[in-house]
Amino acid sequence: MRYNILMATKNENQLLPVYLISGEDELKRETVIKRLRKRVASFGELSFNSDVFNGEKATGEEIVAAANTLPFASEVRLVQVDNVEKLRKADMELIVSYLAQPSQTTVLALVAQKLAKNSRLYKAVGAFGKTAYIDCAPFQTKDLNAAVRSMAITHGVTFTEGAAASLIDLVGTNTVSLDNEIKKLALAHRGDDPVNQNEVIALVAHTAEIKPWEFLDAFGMKNLSRCIYLYNRMEKTSPYQLIALCVSRVRDLISVKALNARGGVDVASVMKMPPWRLKTLNKQAQRWRMGQLIAALKKAQGSERAMKSGTDPRAEYLDWLITVLGN
Repeated sequence: MRYNILMATKNENQLLPVYLISGEDELKRETVIKRLRKRVASFGELSFNSDVFNGEKATGEEIVAAANTLPFASEVRLVQVDNVEKLRKADMELIVSYLAQPSQTTVLALVAQKLAKNSRLYKAVGAFGKTAYIDCAPFQTKDLNAAVRSMAITHGVTFTEGAAASLIDLVGTNTVSLDNEIKKLALAHRGDDPVNQNEVIALVAHTAEIKPWEFLDAFGMKNLSRCIYLYNRMEKTSPYQLIALCVSRVRDLISVKALNARGGVDVASVMKMPPWRLKTLNKQAQRWRMGQLIAALKKAQGSERAMKSGTDPRAEYLDWLITVLGN
């Protein structure tokens, strides 16, 4: 009977003796653990049948002993090990040995930010099938806006695309922080209309640091308004660093356009860059004419000299930016 609860059926809702919940997205991990606890609780009182360990302090003996403990007033118990990747090697080996013949009345949840796929523990979990791995990798940048709007729905509101973009700009990419801010916005929002960009800007504090690559992507796409918006929030970033990065991007775009014009050239190989980066540069290169890129390089020389000769560096860089992207 107990064996059937955990393993015997092929029902997609079956419980396995072990799950590896691994990935750097904290909100995803929290959501998976919450759902797993709810499923285990459906078999009986979880407060009597749950242990939580931290891999930084716990021993393998403690974890295995808890896993081998029979449940009380329930058919299943849950043993959760956070930061499992921080267990000592000897303690990991004890868990590997346990997984060779796990208790059929315990669900062992191994939680990690990242666990090497070539580790013995990772491979031991693999013996229970693909569903034993639960990937909690962070959202890719291109998917984060849609993810924020989906998160908003769970809190009873909807977001415009602009509102989601502004929230990411202000808070960053940490999904726990984003979810917390969405909760606050949902409480403050009135009416049935979607939360808009102005609401987000008015109610959310700026906590995220703008990364140079975010600015460079906006520059490459010739998006002047976004560049100015980001630039005004990058007071700690040196304009000398920014103009150097932009000049480097301009040179890359010149190379991409020139090589593409030749035809029959393996551009990624020649420029020694991964395909995903070349794809980004190709998209940006379409926004520029070769004459605009060359003019940007020439003007950069004069701007750099002016910045080093007593002119306000931030004002001079901004003038260069507006001239280059405004053409």
